[in-house]
Amino acid sequence: MPRHRRIVVAGASLAGIRTAETLRDRGFDGEIVLVGAEERLPYDRPPLSKTFLEGQASLDDIQLLSGDQVAALDLDLRLGQRARALDPERRALELDGGETLRYDDLVIATGSAPWMPRDWDLYESIYPLRTAEDGLALRSALQGSPRVAVVGGGFIGCEVASTARRLGCDVVQIEPLTAPMARVLGPEMALACAEIPVAAGVRLVCGTAVEGFDGGARVERVRLRDGRTIEADVVVVGIGARPVTDWLAGSGVNVSDGVLCDDRCATSVDGVYAAGDVARWFNPLFEQTMRIEHWTNASEQGAFVARALLEGRQAGSYAPVPFVWSEQYGVKIEIAGVPHPTDRIRIVEGTVAERRFVALYEREERLTGVLALNSTRSMLTFRRLLARTGSRGERVDAPSNSS
Repeated sequence: MPRHRRIVVAGASLAGIRTAETLRDRGFDGEIVLVGAEERLPYDRPPLSKTFLEGQASLDDIQLLSGDQVAALDLDLRLGQRARALDPERRALELDGGETLRYDDLVIATGSAPWMPRDWDLYESIYPLRTAEDGLALRSALQGSPRVAVVGGGFIGCEVASTARRLGCDVVQIEPLTAPMARVLGPEMALACAEIPVAAGVRLVCGTAVEGFDGGARVERVRLRDGRTIEADVVVVGIGARPVTDWLAGSGVNVSDGVLCDDRCATSVDGVYAAGDVARWFNPLFEQTMRIEHWTNASEQGAFVARALLEGRQAGSYAPVPFVWSEQYGVKIEIAGVPHPTDRIRIVEGTVAERRFVALYEREERLTGVLALNSTRSMLTFRRLLARTGSRGERVDAPSNSS
């Protein structure tokens, strides 16, 4: 590896920052250019739906890099600049401000953007939650305990519902599946866990979707497809996210629900890698491609890409056990592996009623995933097991508890 070269990281996301930090930690002394779409210093996103939204954390509290750290890492930080186009033949990244950055290697870490159905953003009182600006706007909207409708039962929707309820808001959560988090947990465990928000006073409306809204500039009612209406002052939309890849059109980088990568996170174009929410890579541990929109993966994948840039094939393959955690209504929820809604489920520790349990997801009697509520120590044990066995799975002989 030449001693002096330029690595450009497109995206000041967690994955992009971990790439830059790991490059320096491992002795890279070349130039690192970190391009960020937002004007502010990079920050952590998980608190936006929890402590930041509640007002318990400030923007300074959730920063990933301070000005001093940027200087210590010797980063050429370009804020308020979006990647506009990529020319691999010239090894050039074009920014929307008109500048062209030449690179020796490029890391795509542009993350994802929230889905917002057409015309929904015309209402002043409908909020996505992806950026710090979104969080500040929603935090202001939740003052005075308004009536809140949360559209979507994924992690963001559930965390926002939890925080809004804790702030004293009247909360209704709308989910087209049988229960919140059913897409990840499957109907059986999702229905069991649905008792938690209900006990906190959240009204769950499941099995239907939003048809539209009534009101003027601000929403007054949410209209559902089954004919019902819900009175609401604030609507929060958490119905998923899309990888930010539109700027790669015509570049030769293969894109399909993310930037397609091999087991080393390398794309179809020489010298271009991807990490974080935007990357869809082949995970050899589970013998499948996957794109993961969670904090742990962004951190670990960014660090791996840095090693791959410096070490080449000697860095090996990026083969993690997928892992995500969430805090809702005072409960810590952790999920590891690749559970599927059709898997057989066994509760092997605790019970749903006490809000402390471990549930195993099994296919043909082989472990595929783990769900743990308030059981972090046990989760660590099963994560290690999944790391050893991956897609081969392993039969776990443990007594089942009644849920």
